[in-house]
Amino acid sequence: MPLSAPRPIPIPRTLSLFGLLLLGTLHAATTPLKFHFSTDRAPTAPADSIAISAETIYSSARGYGIEPVAPFAPGKPFYFTARVPQEGNYRVTVTLGDPTAVSLTTIKAELRRLVVAAAIATAAGETKRVSFIVNTRTPRIAAIQARASAPALAAGSVKLKAPRETVQEAWAWDDAITLEFGNTRPAVRAIEIEPVTVPTLFLLGDSTVCDQSKEPYNSWGQMLPRFFKPTLAVANHGESGETYRDSLARRRLDKIVSALRPGDWVMMQFGHNDQKQIAAKTGGPGTTYKEEIRKHVAAIRAHGGTPILVSPMERRRFTPEGKVELTLTDYANAARDTARELEIEFIDLHALSQRLYAALGPERSARAFATAADGQIDNTHHNNYGSYEVARCIVQALRDRQHPLAQFIADDVGPFDPSRPDNPDTFAVPASSLVTNERPLGDDANAKK
Repeated sequence: MPLSAPRPIPIPRTLSLFGLLLLGTLHAATTPLKFHFSTDRAPTAPADSIAISAETIYSSARGYGIEPVAPFAPGKPFYFTARVPQEGNYRVTVTLGDPTAVSLTTIKAELRRLVVAAAIATAAGETKRVSFIVNTRTPRIAAIQARASAPALAAGSVKLKAPRETVQEAWAWDDAITLEFGNTRPAVRAIEIEPVTVPTLFLLGDSTVCDQSKEPYNSWGQMLPRFFKPTLAVANHGESGETYRDSLARRRLDKIVSALRPGDWVMMQFGHNDQKQIAAKTGGPGTTYKEEIRKHVAAIRAHGGTPILVSPMERRRFTPEGKVELTLTDYANAARDTARELEIEFIDLHALSQRLYAALGPERSARAFATAADGQIDNTHHNNYGSYEVARCIVQALRDRQHPLAQFIADDVGPFDPSRPDNPDTFAVPASSLVTNERPLGDDANAKK
């Protein structure tokens, strides 16, 4: 059964005095915020930790707690939220395990970002500690003064889509970290959260890149964090239904630029929605598409970032002979040409996705795409398995090109050949409990609202 939607973004929020004290503690990088979980109705915790029980429900005044989207019970999936004093990167360390039973836990952050290996198992009485980086943000854009290498950036905010981003996707834009603990028997003993300074890989893109908030949809950008060590942050600023033009108009690029540190990267993939500009006679792959890429690259470089251009992945479409039918070649070529012209890193996801779909074949490839509530296969948007495989394509491309980001690839991530994809029958990332009947934006008249 679908569960209720995440709470909308209340901007601004208010905090109790206790909440302010908590945030003051968290702000000190040497003193992480610690939570201790217990099934007792009157739980106790170590002196440096906050006790969490089934009754510790999140509220704005409290500033932490279990999200009320589902009843909390031992061994069942649940969501936990903790507010943080400012946006940025945080190292989260979770202690997993059950004193009396086996456990199997999958951890996702914010909007279903997979942050560690698909499933972590513990025996009865055993504990395991895992660490990962979570990037959190608000819509606010900080002003930047003009300098010789870059123009000024005006203060303001990202023009979020309502209600999509302000309600359904609110966890991506609030002043808190939300963690999802799932699988057949999740067991959490403790959580630690501390601010860290690490390099950031920013993502910009459409519905095939962004953090999809609910099942059955998923995108490669929200699978990507799992493949990196806890020394790199992945900040996904993609959004459904968008183009390079929308990224400029809604100030998504400005938001990234305002947060960039020298040495950070920005990976960009658009194309699916840009195609509609041809029918509307407002642009095309060889003209406006290229020019809008150039504007993104110029802004990123001016503020110390390194751009990475990704060609748009193909849709699931086959000829009667069983070959992948191409629908985005012009945009893939335009992206490749622009990357060559500007001398920036290029990942040909258009070609890699073709190899992946061809290997799966006309029938089996359906296992990589979302199935809507009406039973129809969505031949553009992936499910968990499909997005995981596409994310593996991205990671392998970084490794093959010996890109600087390859140094951050997790030690347990082996080589990947898109022509030999993982078996969907043994895929181990479980579905989340939040489900939607609403398709990603870009498929209907609501795309621009």
